Amino acid sequence: MTRLTEVYPADRITLREVGLRDGLQLARALPATAAKIAWLGREGAAGVRHFEIGSFLPAARFPQFADIDAMIAVAARLDLHSAGLTLNERGADAALATEIREMVCVVSATEAHSEANMRRSRADAVALVGRVAALRDAAAPEKLVNAGIAMAFGCSISGEVDPEEVVRLAGACLDAGADIVGIADTVGYAGPKAVGALCARLDRLCGDRPFIIHLHDTRGMGIANAAAALDNGARVIDASLGGLGGCPFAPGATGNVVFEDVVFMAESMGFPTGIDLGGLKEARSIAEEAMPGEEFHGALHRAGPPENTKWEAVGAD
Repeated sequence: MTRLTEVYPADRITLREVGLRDGLQLARALPATAAKIAWLGREGAAGVRHFEIGSFLPAARFPQFADIDAMIAVAARLDLHSAGLTLNERGADAALATEIREMVCVVSATEAHSEANMRRSRADAVALVGRVAALRDAAAPEKLVNAGIAMAFGCSISGEVDPEEVVRLAGACLDAGADIVGIADTVGYAGPKAVGALCARLDRLCGDRPFIIHLHDTRGMGIANAAAALDNGARVIDASLGGLGGCPFAPGATGNVVFEDVVFMAESMGFPTGIDLGGLKEARSIAEEAMPGEEFHGALHRAGPPENTKWEAVGAD
């Protein structure tokens, strides 16, 4: 627990930047490694400390993550907390051989999505979490194991999802050895009421452990859902610079909730983030230049922070 609370303190909010992983899953224009490093460095200088920086997947099929070793090395040099997606045993072995600080596993809330996404049952996916945790314990005990429950608020294949199943799966992942669990509105089905209710359930399940909420803004509910999550115990929120990203099972999805907007929302609700909005704007410019034609989003970027008021982000130390 000590290592977990060092990385994700229970007494403050943590924002995880997933643009360099989830944000690039469906990108048409892939940024060069140099641009990704500049993006990572500028956000780090702005006060962002937690990043999903890639996936341990075959480079031939996922060229956007072929440079994950280089990204891990830069994150380590900058003392940023790095996380990478490990969808199978091969990915876990690859992750253990690197300086990645967090290994991210996925368990689907429905059998249909589990088979489509991972070609394994939910039970097998939970068992994989256990194997990854055991490998970690033996080879690299300093690394964290994160288990995210995909399609937690509704499935694009199966439809409605029983919250009881989500809580059961999250508990099973913790029992299997995961240090932290998360719940994902993978296709942007949820509204604030559903997000608040399930976050309250996860808060009770996890006790003094934090949990992660991963939101997509497919139907414009991302910021409202993030606020509901904060109101109901969530202290770790995933978001993506410019709202990049999307899910292959949600055609037309606008991607993740916008990182800049989540910073503004959190500060407005009284949760200091330590993140400088001006630095985020500069990081966004790097990403936009590197990904011509890619659609970026964000109300804060469009309107700017309020003028002639006392509001301001706390900013980086």
